[in-house]
Amino acid sequence: MRKNDIIELTCSGYGSDGMGVGRYEGMAVFVSGAIAGERSQVRILKVLKNLAFGKVERVLEPSDERIEPDCPYFPACGGCDLRHMSYAEELRFKKQKVEDALRRIGGADISVDIIHGAENIERYRNKAQFPVAGGRIGFYRGRSHDVVDVEDCLLQPEAAAMARRAVKVWMERYGVSGYDEKAHRGLVRHIFVRTSHKGEALVCLVVNEKPGRGLPHEAELADALRNGVPGLVGLVVNYNGDRTNVILGREYRTVWGREYLEERLCGLDFRLSVPSFFQVNREQCEVLYSRAMDMAGLTGEDTVLDLYCGIGTISLCAARRAKKVYGAEIVPEAVEDARGNAKRNGVENAEFFTGDASDVAARLVSDGVRPDIVIVDPPRRGLAEDVIKTIAGMGPKRVVYVSCDCATLARDVKLFTALGYIAARAEAVDMFPRTEHVETVCLLSKLNGHSTGEIYDEIYKQGTDR
Repeated sequence: MRKNDIIELTCSGYGSDGMGVGRYEGMAVFVSGAIAGERSQVRILKVLKNLAFGKVERVLEPSDERIEPDCPYFPACGGCDLRHMSYAEELRFKKQKVEDALRRIGGADISVDIIHGAENIERYRNKAQFPVAGGRIGFYRGRSHDVVDVEDCLLQPEAAAMARRAVKVWMERYGVSGYDEKAHRGLVRHIFVRTSHKGEALVCLVVNEKPGRGLPHEAELADALRNGVPGLVGLVVNYNGDRTNVILGREYRTVWGREYLEERLCGLDFRLSVPSFFQVNREQCEVLYSRAMDMAGLTGEDTVLDLYCGIGTISLCAARRAKKVYGAEIVPEAVEDARGNAKRNGVENAEFFTGDASDVAARLVSDGVRPDIVIVDPPRRGLAEDVIKTIAGMGPKRVVYVSCDCATLARDVKLFTALGYIAARAEAVDMFPRTEHVETVCLLSKLNGHSTGEIYDEIYKQGTDR
């Protein structure tokens, strides 16, 4: 088999990124755009020692789950992966993806009990980040930094497209340059838009400029956005003059209005600035946090440690069911937001610390704090090994692990298992419809001679009794 060969292939399943997978002459072939069970003509794009990659040239026997993509930018734009398949098939793929990771990588004898599908699979994102390249404003082509010019995205709220349009017209009218990544020239690098379920919008322009410098015709930009984006509450400039793939720099300036949105989640009120971490799908986030709280099995007498607490969303949810909650976060601004959110919601039994997760945990231990439950919601790379050892050393009864990457979750489950914790339950939550990504909430319980089923039955009974 060589590059550009055309083969006939029937895919039997999916890879972790949603590609169809079949076997040809004993070799695994991963095929973009293929659906399990269908036969296709496949063009080979790359051949390695034990596997190959290809794309569908022609579907010969289509699956009943194949649908016509409803977006003109798919698949050129790298934002979506699965617009060629039904949502039911997407959920089957994601549930299997999580289960396979936990078993094959994590060595866990566990099934994923359920995947919680989304009621709304369009325009669910509350945050949009449009890269700018010259006159093109849109999203990166898959596995590249080539920007596809996208006027509207079906995953984003309409306010995001309105903000993009207003900025683009302003740039063209006043000759404002877009960023050239290779030359490190040009002013506008990204257009960042946050929205809330109340209809508010906050726009941030990320510019290749020194902090504090004004924008050309910035009053006209503010006017254009106020006129073009219903519910606009503020325009902020972020300064990022570094050669970096990181979107946001450290310095901000408010051009007009306020620098934050107000959002409500799980019955709590939060204030979100541009850099605040907040789940992009509010409706599914409420499902995710609800499942996390139920798995935690809080009784009202527990001490909880929430690592990677961000602006305090999980901490404040837990505080309503716990005796005391400690939150740890390495970003100082997020910790300040968390303290402000606690005060805003009248929560007095939550305390927040700035620092690395393992350092804060060690500090609490030295102060005599021994949490009953630890909750973690780390970034995609998962937990550092020293954090896992520190958590296990604290001896909590349960660890609730919220993960946006089931592969790193599974890796960490294996490490926890070696330290006396077992994966007792896992559920998937589809936070990111039409993409390959999926959230997982996994319960890890300390083994004390009980079976996995007995552990979870006990926890579930506590939850229903409450």
